[in-house]
Amino acid sequence: MSRRRQIIWGVPTVLYALFVLWYTDFGGPLQRAEINSYIAVMKDRGFSAEMQSRFTGFMESDTGSQFLMLNAIDMAENPPFVDEKTAGETADQLMARYMDHMYAQLFKRACHPVIVGDAVHTVLDIDGIEGAEEWDMGALFRYRSRRTFMDVVTSLGSPGPHEYKMAAVEKTIAYPIEPFLYLADLRLLLGLVLFALAAMLDLIFGRGRSITDQRRGAGNVL
Repeated sequence: MSRRRQIIWGVPTVLYALFVLWYTDFGGPLQRAEINSYIAVMKDRGFSAEMQSRFTGFMESDTGSQFLMLNAIDMAENPPFVDEKTAGETADQLMARYMDHMYAQLFKRACHPVIVGDAVHTVLDIDGIEGAEEWDMGALFRYRSRRTFMDVVTSLGSPGPHEYKMAAVEKTIAYPIEPFLYLADLRLLLGLVLFALAAMLDLIFGRGRSITDQRRGAGNVL
């Protein structure tokens, strides 16, 4: 293989490997010592006993895999008072304060939104739940692992940015899923893009070499 082809295929391969190493948690399921450490931080930062119990169960059932968090949100028309600096702010403004902190915590840990959008109609299919006919928006967030998720959660503190979110919503529900079909996985998409670019460059430069060789051959004949 020529040096040019080594560069064409080698650079994307290295870039992809580095991305996968950053984007994937290879640490396996959370260990008991890690769980105890997160619980201690939650207690120190004022999380309620109910939240501690809920998150403990989530950590103890860890598989070590990435997961997606499904969010349904109904924004509050008249948000309650949170603190002096947010007095009189709308639900959208309070949510923006929360997300300003969240995005910084998410992106540096290879976590990110997958889908965010406004509701265009009331619920079309509902059964077994009351008061859930109206929603304003939905969102789907990707987390690298439950370990990473707990790093984000414990960065919030309580009280803290999470109070802005809770003041901004009339009602909300968020629950995690581990996808068995996830075509929007950035490892898949980036791999396809890099492979396509490398193949295109290889084809372009390979065709250029072929034309040059043909011309040289014709010149030798003449």
